[in-house]
Amino acid sequence: MKIGIVGGTGDIGGGMALRLSPKYDVIVGSREETKAITTCETCRETLQVQGMECSLIGVSNQCAVDEADIVVLAIPFKHVAPILKTLTGFEDKIVVSPVNPIERTTYFYYAPPSEGSAAMMIKGMLPESATVCAAFNNIAANRWKMLEEELDYSVAVCCDDDGARQTVMEIVNNVSHLRAYDAGPLAAASVVESVTPLLLNIARFNRMRDVGVKFV
Repeated sequence: MKIGIVGGTGDIGGGMALRLSPKYDVIVGSREETKAITTCETCRETLQVQGMECSLIGVSNQCAVDEADIVVLAIPFKHVAPILKTLTGFEDKIVVSPVNPIERTTYFYYAPPSEGSAAMMIKGMLPESATVCAAFNNIAANRWKMLEEELDYSVAVCCDDDGARQTVMEIVNNVSHLRAYDAGPLAAASVVESVTPLLLNIARFNRMRDVGVKFV
């Protein structure tokens, strides 16, 4: 299975490349292909130190979409619309959104678009044959790259297609100690996305790090 990461040079995208590439063929995309290539080289070196092999290639964002079976949009919410408008080829693909529309004043708060959630906005921007799944929304960005630490979180997955949901949940369950849970249709993604500013506020005001969600 080929997983393309649009925005694969950021904290989340680069971290997902590290975690996924030992088990999947990962295509790291970027607006600047040279940055994607550099990210892949760094990932390979990091994994080699851990004694792990990987499958990684750095390309443009468009090439990552074209070559992948599943596309992850590892980009900040404010960049989603501008970037998606420049990309094509999402037909019949599973598109994973870990995107959270968040604003900050003296605290973090949920600031969804008129569609109700980032995931629903993304669905409206893509071809009808593309299937959007919300997943990985509540994992602290810096934790992805900490390979010496296990990711011991629960991951809510929202999707309207049972087959796509199952595929994404299997990917989740192949990452560290993550465990996927069916969180309902894509319309429920707003509930999942809105948990992230809560976690950020708890971490900030209680002087905690990497607050996450775990269902027991």
